[in-house]
Amino acid sequence: MVVSARTKEILADTAHSHFSAVLAADCINAGNRAGAIHLFYFLTLVKTILGISAFYHDSAAALLIDGKIVAAAQEERFTRIKHDASYPAHAIEYALKEAGLQGTDIHSVVFYEKPFIKFERLLETYHAFAPKGFLSFAKAAPVWMKDKLFLKSNLQKALLQHGISCPVLFPEHHLSHAASAFYPSPFEEAAILTVDGVGEWATATICHGKGNAIATLRELHFPHSIGLLYSAFTYYCGFQVNEGEYKLMGLAPYASQGSERVQTYIQKITGELVDIRDDGSILLNMDYFNYASGLEMTHNQRWQRLFGLPKRTPESAITPEYIDLAFAAQQVAEKIMLRLAATARQITGSPNLAMAGGVALNCVANAKIQASGCFDRIWIQPAAGDAGGAIGAALSAWHIFQDMERKPAEEDSMNNAYLGPEFSDRDIENLMRKEEAEAVFLSNEELFPHVARLLNEGRIIGWFQGRMEFGPRALGNRSIIADPRNKDMQKKLNMEIKFRESFRPFAPAVLEEDVSSYFELEGLSPYMLLTAPVAEKYRLPLPANYDKLSYSDKLYTPRSSFQAITHVDFSARVQTVSSRANPKFHALLQAFKDLTGCGMLVNTSFNVRDEPIVCTPADAYHCFMNTGMDYLVMGNYLFFRKK
Repeated sequence: MVVSARTKEILADTAHSHFSAVLAADCINAGNRAGAIHLFYFLTLVKTILGISAFYHDSAAALLIDGKIVAAAQEERFTRIKHDASYPAHAIEYALKEAGLQGTDIHSVVFYEKPFIKFERLLETYHAFAPKGFLSFAKAAPVWMKDKLFLKSNLQKALLQHGISCPVLFPEHHLSHAASAFYPSPFEEAAILTVDGVGEWATATICHGKGNAIATLRELHFPHSIGLLYSAFTYYCGFQVNEGEYKLMGLAPYASQGSERVQTYIQKITGELVDIRDDGSILLNMDYFNYASGLEMTHNQRWQRLFGLPKRTPESAITPEYIDLAFAAQQVAEKIMLRLAATARQITGSPNLAMAGGVALNCVANAKIQASGCFDRIWIQPAAGDAGGAIGAALSAWHIFQDMERKPAEEDSMNNAYLGPEFSDRDIENLMRKEEAEAVFLSNEELFPHVARLLNEGRIIGWFQGRMEFGPRALGNRSIIADPRNKDMQKKLNMEIKFRESFRPFAPAVLEEDVSSYFELEGLSPYMLLTAPVAEKYRLPLPANYDKLSYSDKLYTPRSSFQAITHVDFSARVQTVSSRANPKFHALLQAFKDLTGCGMLVNTSFNVRDEPIVCTPADAYHCFMNTGMDYLVMGNYLFFRKK
């Protein structure tokens, strides 16, 4: 097993204080990471802070005023390039406009990670694996030499486009994640678990948040990474890394639950690929992985010898072997996450858990942590991936380095993730004139029952309201909605609306007050980050051979009264909707319940495959016209398809 000297620590105690660790310089003029004074040290009291994440994937900007999150958006929503990693110029302009500020009003900018320490990690990794990895190094080095080594000065130049001239500050990547998890949470104190692919060196951390402070207690270091392990299986099963992980999670339940092949795969994973320790730390056998020094995630020939099947070609048929491998990978990931959560509880003693990092978007693993009873309450950052690092970076500057008091909100301080642009009736009317669109204005009293009737008739409707969501989930403002009782709806949505793989499940949005009658879920799930079983009374009897059916036969086997949102294992990724968080969406759900007795709708993101969620009225209208949606509702305007 190849292990760099750095990674022998596993989940080692943090030897230095959290504050001094974060104050470490980016090593511009010093070779000693821990010895220089970081710019944060000189940060003076500010009222406006701009957080930025960029240059890897999912660039974003977030704006704080007096510690309050007033705006946050991903760059992809404006450029229409999915997972856009470029400098978030449009997101910054939006944030300034939303707050009514000029660039000169910004007192500090906070970038979500330390690029020099990341470069240090790349150099040490290439050195550790030499002579392997030369091609990867030759590809990466010019980019670093041209742009990333000069990120600070390049960022300052870019900010001048907006009139922003102020210090640019650099907390560590996993501190940004931890801050995004803890500071917006409703907890006065909490264990904090961050798990992703990799930041600078850390791939997972356990922290303890209390008041306005965050103490880092444990770290797992690269190349040993839960996120990269899961991405390796994503890659080998034929999906795109940093895009297809949720597909792997959605594919896993199609496996034969009692399959010997699944158990064999799990034994091979835990026996050959990963050593899982009792505390949840892991050691990866780097003989099987190529991401540290190569251009691919895995050593494909070694994986083929181990599992007896080649890497799946993207878009090719999904055979039972790959389904079982996906399920085995998910099972292993859940085992690791449960052990990490137990360790977090043990070393912090806290009954509360806050989570962030890309792996925190694995809603199945999240549900297993919640069901374990390890914690009394769990809060997960809705933008748990790198985009959310923009919020965390800004909040870390406000609370840690400014030492500003923190008063947790009763629910949370994310404004229900509705932090993006909002458009007026005039904007919608301008679109109508430009496109010569057919639409009618309805009052709220007319709109909700009318849309409920359309949904009851089996219509699929684009629902565009209020401020755009921040994060990967549509939560009722940029959504496509439908009747969950319709047995053909899942197939129709995938094939005619989303143009995506047939196996992909859909999520329900349910009235908060009714969730316990439909699902076996304790508590709430406002951000669609927990799965829950459909209540027993709504399940249908399955054929005796169900577990042996092909995945397509399983998919179309009737299994519940709400076929469109019930996955093949009777689970659903639930969003609970309250009248406090989203009055308009709640009112529509209530109108549908008044008409049908069902207080639930299918809620999927308003986009098609390989495109970001819609942002503007124009985005929404063009998506509507280019798909099989029946109607579009923007504000109180009901749009019809052109005849």
